[in-house]
Amino acid sequence: MRILELTQETKDNILENLLKRSPNSYGEFEGRVAAIIDEVRSKRDAAIFQYTKQFDGAEIDASNILVTEEEIQEAYEKVDPVLLDVIRKALVNIKEYHEKQRQYSWFDSKDNGIILGQKVTPLARVGVYVPGGKAVYPSSVLMNVLPAKVAGVDEIIMTTPPGKDGKVFPSTLVAAKEAGVDKIYKVGGAQAIAALAFGTESIPKVDKIVGPGNIYVALAKKAVFGHVSIDSIAGPSEILVLADESADARFVAADLLSQAEHDEMASAILITTSKELANQVSVEVERFVAQLSRAEIIQKSLDNYGYILVAETLDEAIATANDIASEHLEIVMKDPFSVMTKIRNAGAIFLGTYSCEPLGDYFAGPNHVLPTNGTAKFFSALSVDDFIKKSSIISYTREALEPIYKDIVQFAECEQLTAHANSIRVRFEEQYLR
Repeated sequence: MRILELTQETKDNILENLLKRSPNSYGEFEGRVAAIIDEVRSKRDAAIFQYTKQFDGAEIDASNILVTEEEIQEAYEKVDPVLLDVIRKALVNIKEYHEKQRQYSWFDSKDNGIILGQKVTPLARVGVYVPGGKAVYPSSVLMNVLPAKVAGVDEIIMTTPPGKDGKVFPSTLVAAKEAGVDKIYKVGGAQAIAALAFGTESIPKVDKIVGPGNIYVALAKKAVFGHVSIDSIAGPSEILVLADESADARFVAADLLSQAEHDEMASAILITTSKELANQVSVEVERFVAQLSRAEIIQKSLDNYGYILVAETLDEAIATANDIASEHLEIVMKDPFSVMTKIRNAGAIFLGTYSCEPLGDYFAGPNHVLPTNGTAKFFSALSVDDFIKKSSIISYTREALEPIYKDIVQFAECEQLTAHANSIRVRFEEQYLR
């Protein structure tokens, strides 16, 4: 990996380079995505079946688009029992973590007749998109479905692209069943997002769409936002490691590569105050790349978006980490908890030598659906909050309104909203007639 001295110029160049990976930078795909969405919106099922044949090579129609219980049972027979046990263990951890995020309705009543509050209501129907194609992500199923289940969503619809045989990956089906998905449809890509957003003869319209996908899925989610809610427009994976001389170079190198293997646009960055560690990590990265199965993808990722930055001071390193606002941030230092208190921007923070990023991806419990491309400055991890909505509750008696009604009338008239003022005044018009 390239080793650079951390300067303002270096930081500015890296930030500019990282932003090139944002889905917002791929406008040339937007026309194709818009055409797919329009086609699905007008032709509905017919468009879905056509695109599934075109992009996935599968013959899907109204009779087989919905995954059956028989297919799910067949999937259980194909999944390694050891993997099933791991899925169930991870499910417990993820569910328990998200149960702590639950919010409840509340009401505050006062002696003067005022009741104020907030009513928390789960969303009625949510769509979960799960990638397919060459990869299989049962962990993504758990992370997207379980917060919705904990929130109390009435119906969870899942879409995922089938293979050429018209089947869905067994581990994906098993994870969906274990997590509590209600219906699974065999459709992927931008066409699946359009179907969830607008509904077809087979697929019901949802209130919100969550889940990762390729650039077409990301841009489709962006395009349908407003017709439905979405979680975020996810970009490529990222990891940033803050480390000092106490870090194990081999561990740090392994952690950087755990994200670089996702795709050629993934980002892996080490910021350290130790030149010696920087050199050691660079050597260990080369050794690992020579051994790992996805070496070609990893190398392209590192060539394009991989950096080892040597900072003069810890404060400078922390400030740069906050500017980058990485999806995953590992703090591998003598006192990681102290450094953590100075971090403002990160999707997930991993503290200490043995809290490596894959722990969060699969098993610990916190959600692995995280903000990317610097959006950790204002977005959070997927949570139970994403699957609820809040309604304000206001109740005043006449006795509670009377002392302040003239204040409201004055406010409304200041804004020249006379009907607003009248709505208040009419309740006390006998006082104006005296």
